[in-house]
Amino acid sequence: MVLGRNEADSVLQAQSSQQSTQVRRAAVASAIGTTIEWYDFFLYNTAAALIFPHLFFPASSSYAGAMQSFATYAVGFAARPVGAAIFGYWGDRIGRKTTLIVTLLMMGIASGLVGFLPGAATIGIAAPLILVALRLIQGIAIGGEWSGSVLLAMEWGDQRKRGLLGSFAQIGVPVGLVLGTGGMTLLSAVLSDASFTSWGWRVPFMASLVLVGIGLVMRLRILETPMFAKVVAQKRTSRSPVTDAVKHHWREILLSAGLRFSEQMPFYLYTSYVLVYVVAQHHYSKTFVLNAVLLGAALELALIPWFSQLSDRLGRKRVYLTGAVLTGALAFPYFAVLKSGGMVIIFIAIVVSLIPHAMQYGPQAALIGESFPTHLRYGGAGLGYQLASVFAGGPAPLLATWLLHVTGTPYSISAYVVLASAVTIVCVVLLKDRSRADITDDAVYLR
Repeated sequence: MVLGRNEADSVLQAQSSQQSTQVRRAAVASAIGTTIEWYDFFLYNTAAALIFPHLFFPASSSYAGAMQSFATYAVGFAARPVGAAIFGYWGDRIGRKTTLIVTLLMMGIASGLVGFLPGAATIGIAAPLILVALRLIQGIAIGGEWSGSVLLAMEWGDQRKRGLLGSFAQIGVPVGLVLGTGGMTLLSAVLSDASFTSWGWRVPFMASLVLVGIGLVMRLRILETPMFAKVVAQKRTSRSPVTDAVKHHWREILLSAGLRFSEQMPFYLYTSYVLVYVVAQHHYSKTFVLNAVLLGAALELALIPWFSQLSDRLGRKRVYLTGAVLTGALAFPYFAVLKSGGMVIIFIAIVVSLIPHAMQYGPQAALIGESFPTHLRYGGAGLGYQLASVFAGGPAPLLATWLLHVTGTPYSISAYVVLASAVTIVCVVLLKDRSRADITDDAVYLR
């Protein structure tokens, strides 16, 4: 399945005769693939907040159980840069398509196995150990998935619409959140607490095995991107693409990681940690909080492509900076509402909190992808994107739980969000805006 020169020539010929068909297929395959992978990932996030503490860490206190559960959650994030390096190498060596098929299979099988995993009461210490191992596999797969999905759509379509096309991969996050969290919400609503806790939560995980088959069919129908096919035809692939990306584009990798802080870190607080905090603070039902998160994710389905298209017109950095500033500005009002507000205002706050996220997450794909030349783009973009997971997304629920425990006030978490926004603003200002540059020309990256 390695892309050879003859196949590369065929892809370039197909570019002119089947351009519109392949653009549609690439966009759909990008969206469906990431939807399935994020569906799996968000299932774990929701279960980590609601089920795993007592199922896999039953001997711990409530606080310790939550910390241990979110620690396994963080493990998946720590594995992402590893996945970005592994699959970045192959994505820039043999092509985007083949690499994405492997990541999809890894993610789907690992998630399906979580659904069959017995608890600590049945197999003892082996249960949390296997859970961590499966979470590591998930993290590695996600680490290789994102950049390939973005490039699949971005490198096939109209280069004047890179922001919009790149956002098809980003749509997978809210759709996956709706499906994954929605599945949990539906089952928790129709089943008794005892049934949901004992077996109901497993059903959505098992469904991953069916969904992965759908994604596989879609990805097998697409051709390699013409940009990468051109690199192969001209014999310009790198022998060590990840090493070269780090060596020549370390600045862009670090800035790409930094610009994600105000997007990724608050997102996992507002979609995962919020489940724990609101239920504990107000004793509202889990379903109430899940429904608010679901509505916010549904809103993002419309906002992500809209803000992405806007970035094609106004420039990536302008739209992105607006979202980062709003994230910081809303941090204290958000937690003030969660702490002291009534049911209606809390519901609205949870929904509205995802709007600044959409403002950043939509244009983000093109903003990061455009920062690297074609022959190093899979690895470079993937490393930049996934490094943020180690410092921003992964530790967020864990640190929020610790901050609240130590300080006794949610405003310490607000300060944490403001700090993340400040990091993002600095990094976006320092990163070059290539919204209107010809990214097929490597000379663009020498200036």
